[in-house]
Amino acid sequence: MMIKVLLSSIQRNKMIHFFNNLLLTSIALLCLSCFSPERDCESYHIGKFEFIYELNGEEIKSQFERTKNYEIETFNGIIDSASIKWINSCEWIVTKLNPKTNQDKKPISIKIISTSDNSYTFEYHLVGNKKNIKRGVVNKVY
Repeated sequence: MMIKVLLSSIQRNKMIHFFNNLLLTSIALLCLSCFSPERDCESYHIGKFEFIYELNGEEIKSQFERTKNYEIETFNGIIDSASIKWINSCEWIVTKLNPKTNQDKKPISIKIISTSDNSYTFEYHLVGNKKNIKRGVVNKVY
């Protein structure tokens, strides 16, 4: 009889420990799933910006100015312009106005992932090609 009571007590303690761990894990997952990075996308709709990236081991710098409907980019002294179609406050599609190659004719989808005081992190890809999504950081130039 004593062994049955002891086993019952041990099993009860194991069950309580198991449910406590399950409850704590559930609360932790719930808190983590509610986290989303800060996105103040409207602050980056209009202004002057700089995009620095690396290509073949070389640092490349591109500057552009964005208005409500257009982006005007300066790269290596060459000015290029594109139209903007806003999907929502954090996503838009850029289409070059005077494409010189077939690649330039393809619109690019851009989505802001997170923002900070003077920059935003974004993902971009050719429209219809989500297999080749890239990331970058754009700095606002004051």
